[in-house]
Amino acid sequence: MADNNFWNGKRVTVTGGGGFLGSFVVDKLRARGVKDIFVPRSLDYDLVQPDEISRMLDDARPDIVIHIAALAGGIGLNRARPADLFYTNIMMGVPLMHQACERKIEKFVALGTVCAYPKFAPAPFHEDEIWEGYPEETNAPYGLAKKMLLVQAQAYRQQFGFNAIFLLPVNLYGPKDNFNPESSHVIPALIRKFVEAQERGDKHVQLWGDGSPTREFLYVEDAADGIILATEKYNGDEPVNLGSGHEISIKDLAELIGKLTGYSGEFVWDTSQPNGQPRRLLDVSRAEKYFGFRAATKFEDGLRKTIDWFREHRKVAVK
Repeated sequence: MADNNFWNGKRVTVTGGGGFLGSFVVDKLRARGVKDIFVPRSLDYDLVQPDEISRMLDDARPDIVIHIAALAGGIGLNRARPADLFYTNIMMGVPLMHQACERKIEKFVALGTVCAYPKFAPAPFHEDEIWEGYPEETNAPYGLAKKMLLVQAQAYRQQFGFNAIFLLPVNLYGPKDNFNPESSHVIPALIRKFVEAQERGDKHVQLWGDGSPTREFLYVEDAADGIILATEKYNGDEPVNLGSGHEISIKDLAELIGKLTGYSGEFVWDTSQPNGQPRRLLDVSRAEKYFGFRAATKFEDGLRKTIDWFREHRKVAVK
């Protein structure tokens, strides 16, 4: 249930508001009647620099900060740029929360990542198990950088009474996703690969790993709904998962996307490439209990919408 009164007169800053997830959050804020939404663009503010963060907050004067901006991507990007992923995400998040606390901003919403969970966490991942081991190696620098925002949020709440909450979204997908093969996640990567292979008439496509790992995916509009609901209703110190509760193997995912795109060739699995984390499935009960969030989009419906968007916006999507 929407709490439109919560937003009355609020000034809201959404970092990453021009990106994939952030653009949907901004749309949903507008639908809630929020008039004053500030989206800092990377051309105007380098949020890795503390002075630029300060200038941005001077310009925005927010009551609420929703921090979505991140450097993120699939296994390829995580292997190629682990230092960039660590430094950029630490330096965007930690000084931003610190300055928001210093300015006594009313609420700070920090987005973490499923990559923060231990490599061998028992599925479904429950929030209380987030410290029970080291993350999967290929995405550990990114996952740990984002997890520091949880430590910071809890420390600043304890010492300063600062209302910072920490959300853990699972892998997202949907329209406006990143379809660049150098940095994309698995769903957009497979969609682009199969659509282009079908057009060329390729008899087979090569895929990374052996197809055995499982993943959970959350449709981007559902994730945006979860963030809005948490902002309205949740004011606790515990991390909260945002997921769908639906698990699928990479092999089954590839076959499903192949079917939905109309590609009928052979899949060749390159086992010299990494699989990534063996399983990813979240316990999603806390989000429903604390702020009434439950994913609404059926997985196959969300995939169809994503494929349709890619075909329709191909020139933009492949840049």
